[in-house]
Amino acid sequence: MYIVGKIDIEKYKCITEDIITDEVIITEERITHIKERHPNDYEKYYNYMTQIVENPEYIVEANKPKSALILKSFTEGEEVFKTVLRLHTSTDNQKNINYKNSIITFMRINDKEWERLLRNKKILYKAE
Repeated sequence: MYIVGKIDIEKYKCITEDIITDEVIITEERITHIKERHPNDYEKYYNYMTQIVENPEYIVEANKPKSALILKSFTEGEEVFKTVLRLHTSTDNQKNINYKNSIITFMRINDKEWERLLRNKKILYKAE
């Protein structure tokens, strides 16, 4: 388990009011998933993860409860990213004290996918 950063709980309440912690982690299992499904994205762009979760451009509704798509663009490389974040809430198993907000997946996407997500998904938060 690796600490990625901390979220602004007030900003992320657009997903659920019931957020237990501001800490965001990624597990070794999820890193393996990202490396297998999105070759080279983790190795090339993992240093963006903290900025993505701490300063999202958009928070978009996901298909699973207590989760959201986090969208962020970076002008220096003209790269855009999609990250799925699962929030830790009071209804989760409280026995595991290490359970935190978790990155489920992370990938670089193209502009067409960026536009499709913003057009077809419910936008919960937009940075000003």
